[in-house]
Amino acid sequence: MEENKLNKTTDQELLRSLNSTSDSTKNYFMYSSAQLAYAGDAVYELLVRSYIIHNNDINVNKMHKLSVNFVKANSQAYVIGVLEDELTEEEKRIVKRGRNAKITSSPKNAEMMEYRYATGFEALFGYLYLSNDINRLMTLFNRAVSIINEKDEKNEDN
Repeated sequence: MEENKLNKTTDQELLRSLNSTSDSTKNYFMYSSAQLAYAGDAVYELLVRSYIIHNNDINVNKMHKLSVNFVKANSQAYVIGVLEDELTEEEKRIVKRGRNAKITSSPKNAEMMEYRYATGFEALFGYLYLSNDINRLMTLFNRAVSIINEKDEKNEDN
C-alpha cells in the first residue's frame, strides 16, 4: 500500500506548537472523558483535513464528503475495534473511559454503541494530544487512515 502523503513532520510540529502551553506535569487522567473526547474530536478532524488536502486535488465540497467518511461515528468505532489489540493497556483504559462516559446527546447517524466507541476513539486522541505524545498520536492516525482506506476498498470490490 502506498504511504499517504501526509507531511508527518509538519503536522507533528503543528500539533506540538498548538500544545506548547501544555503543563507537562499535569495528570491527564484528571480530565473527564468528555473533555478528552472534545479535544480529540478537534485534533482528529484537523489531521483528517490535512490528510485529505495533501492527498487530493478536488473541490472543497468533495473534500468535505471525503472527510465525513473518516470522522463519522461508525468509521471511528470500526477503527477502534481493529486497533484494540495494538493499544497499550493505558490507551485501552482511556478508550473504555470514553466509551463509558455519560452521553448527553443522542447520535444523529449512528447506533448508540457505535457512538460510544467513537467517543472512546476521540478520547484516546484527546489524551495523546494533551499528554503531548504526538508520535503515538500520529502512528495511530496513520493506522486509522489505512484501516478506513482498506475498508473502503473492500466495499468498492463488493
